[in-house]
Amino acid sequence: MSSSDIYIVGVGMTPFGKFLDRSVKALTAKAVNGALSDAGAQVSDIEGAWFANAAQSILEGQGSIPGEIALRDMGIQEIPVFNVENACASASTALDMAGTWLQAGRGGVALAVGAEKMFHTDKAKMFSVFDGGWDVHEAKAATARLLALGDGMADPDGKEDTGARSVFMDIYGALAKFHMKTFGTTQQQLAAVAAKNHVHSQYNPLSQYQAPMSVGEVMAARKVSWPLTVPMCSPISDGAAAAILCREEELHRFDRSRAVKIKATALRTGSDRKPEEFDRHITHLAAKDAYTRAGLSPADMDVAEVHDATAFAEIQQIENLGFCDFGAGGAFTESGATSLGGTIPVNPSGGLESKGHPVGATGLAQIFELTTQLRGEAGGRQVENARFAIAENGGGFHGIEEAVACVTILSRA
Repeated sequence: MSSSDIYIVGVGMTPFGKFLDRSVKALTAKAVNGALSDAGAQVSDIEGAWFANAAQSILEGQGSIPGEIALRDMGIQEIPVFNVENACASASTALDMAGTWLQAGRGGVALAVGAEKMFHTDKAKMFSVFDGGWDVHEAKAATARLLALGDGMADPDGKEDTGARSVFMDIYGALAKFHMKTFGTTQQQLAAVAAKNHVHSQYNPLSQYQAPMSVGEVMAARKVSWPLTVPMCSPISDGAAAAILCREEELHRFDRSRAVKIKATALRTGSDRKPEEFDRHITHLAAKDAYTRAGLSPADMDVAEVHDATAFAEIQQIENLGFCDFGAGGAFTESGATSLGGTIPVNPSGGLESKGHPVGATGLAQIFELTTQLRGEAGGRQVENARFAIAENGGGFHGIEEAVACVTILSRA
């Protein structure tokens, strides 16, 4: 078979939250069955499957064949199953690989699914999941190097929080400080990001947190790593998300009116760069690739889902995606441009800060949201007349940026 356009014909997602009584298998089945039902498809229609997960090997000891194990229980067998681990970008990587497999003519219909069970009764073990998200041989040196980026921007009250958190929150805090001293970004602008996402989340029934918050409430919340407060940070989460993809030649088997076209995906790894070389950031380069492949520009985008592991990350990523100049992300957010009804609504789902962040499922949860938006089925969080959508999903850390980033552009069929 020759190369073909690829379409998303079904999506499914579980609620995100704390589900100590639900297994990876159960979460996987719920998301996959939801996607199959949405597509009007059967298990027998799936010709290849990609299973994304990052924590199960650490928390459960399922170090190999997690996809084969999770999917067999719901009757998916005999077909090729591929396991994908790419830190927080695992699920978007699975989508990219499934689409590439279909384009190569290896099959007509494929499944991409991400599932993660992160809550654990042993908190130390739970937080240890994040320890492998960078070069473990250089952890001390990397920590020192990254924290130094925040030098000169001290916490005004001089008090450090001692609550449990991953080291990545301290790193995000340092990156936020670097942005603040370089461009004048303020803590209030970070709070504006978080407040906007918490407001959006009240319209998402699958979101982990669904209570709106004001900028003042975000500012007054418990500190995690200054300038970040709890509502500015993504939580620990359990959950799963899935998508059914097909080649254009197979589209007649599904409801074409609800199909969403994958215009482009671009996946990159990071590079050795200087902190001030913002135009060489991994996501900015991946976004440029994706826009070129899609024949589109930032101005064409109607809605975006970005990897807001913290409020600062959203500011950084909207700059990388070209929605505003480097350094202008805080003011751009404060202007209302990224809110529902604004120029380019960002994270109408509530984002990672509110929707939740089950690491191996996050990228496909973004695709679930954008597919829902492009179909006009998002209810109270619907972006009016959305035609083009973009997702940015990053994973791990290497050097001074994410180790991997995937940018996906979708359009109404």
